[in-house]
Amino acid sequence: MAANPTAPTALWPAPHARGAVDATVHVPGSKSVTNRALVLAALASEPGWLRRPLRSRDTLLMAGALRAMGVGIEEGVGPDGSGEAWRVIPAGLRGPATVDVGNAGTVMRFLPPVATLATGDIRFDGDPRSYERPLHGVIDALRALGARIDDEGRGALPLTVHGSGALDGGPVSVDASSSSQFVSALLLSGPRFNQGVEVRHTGASLPSLPHIRMTVDMLRAVGAQVDTPESGGEPNVWRVTPGALLGRDLTVEPDLSNAQPFLAAALVTGGRVLIPDWPSRTTQPGDRLREIFTEMGGSCELTEYGLEFTGSGRIHGIDVDLGDVGELTPGIAAVAALADSPSTLRGVSHLRLHETDRLAALTKEINELGGDVTETADGLHIRPRPLHGGVFHTYEDHRMATAGAIIGLAVPGVRIENVATTAKTLPDFPDLWTGMLGSGGA
Repeated sequence: MAANPTAPTALWPAPHARGAVDATVHVPGSKSVTNRALVLAALASEPGWLRRPLRSRDTLLMAGALRAMGVGIEEGVGPDGSGEAWRVIPAGLRGPATVDVGNAGTVMRFLPPVATLATGDIRFDGDPRSYERPLHGVIDALRALGARIDDEGRGALPLTVHGSGALDGGPVSVDASSSSQFVSALLLSGPRFNQGVEVRHTGASLPSLPHIRMTVDMLRAVGAQVDTPESGGEPNVWRVTPGALLGRDLTVEPDLSNAQPFLAAALVTGGRVLIPDWPSRTTQPGDRLREIFTEMGGSCELTEYGLEFTGSGRIHGIDVDLGDVGELTPGIAAVAALADSPSTLRGVSHLRLHETDRLAALTKEINELGGDVTETADGLHIRPRPLHGGVFHTYEDHRMATAGAIIGLAVPGVRIENVATTAKTLPDFPDLWTGMLGSGGA
């Protein structure tokens, strides 16, 4: 029997492009939107529908965690029979329960505030790497708001939230410089706190602001009143008024960050890729790819069908601050390693605390293929060099795997360790990738 190319121990031969790609790629739904929508629907006062949700490891972990706390989530088709949809039926949150967060930042950070509203103990545990990811911002803030949490002083997993069925809420300060999810976590549950919540960020910098804007937009869409710095409030302060959340019928946008490797394929091969249903307005950080990849040598057009991106056959280096869109860094680094001039990627020191230390991992893996990448205090400097084949390690990080696949388009003989880790947010990536290449890959 042939070996499974997506088994964790397998090495996946990254397809090498024999020519320019020309493909339409249907990218699955956004993980960030799906998991926020699940939390808001679980806290609503009435049932709601979630259409075209992403089915991936992270979203299934979120659904499983909410079910463990008593929420009903029925998987099927929408009320009009048009495609997959999840019916979310709010219920009295309760324990005892154990939540498996895997290595999903949204699950480990968004659900402890939800657990404070449950009656009973909710224990959170996950993959070994999850123990190393910072949770202190959420833990300390919830304690300041009146929650009882047992983490044995780690500021990290595993931990137990002793839910009392309610939380007073009110003003709280948090240093979210290591993750904007600390802010989003408190805002999402804030409407259910007795006094709402006022979150004040006290750190020097705040990464991934588009994700906070996404949280605010989605809260407002279900009836929450939110005051933000952008709406005339104080800088670095977000206020959520207590109140009931409405059950909604929400359609999940395609995950624009997961579109990155496919757009990169057009750039690397001088080809064309169409991503259907690209939204004309969105808070997703991945929308910035239109600007970044155009500066690196491509061109794009947003039509009624979606985003059409075309490569020019040349890749230019870039000097760019990615502080708001750090999750795009691995793919941009991969493209930059194939460019005709150096690149500097700045503002992403927080990536050292993601699924893996992404700055160290990118430096090591690209350099072992012959590259010249150096870490800076807050990013990477990349000097393009002729690359050669070899094993590209992923560190159980989905974006490392897709970065390796991008390099493999231009460099024969790249083999990716554990490409199955892409299932975290992008199910069936190997099939989508080979399907995009069609007969133009080897």
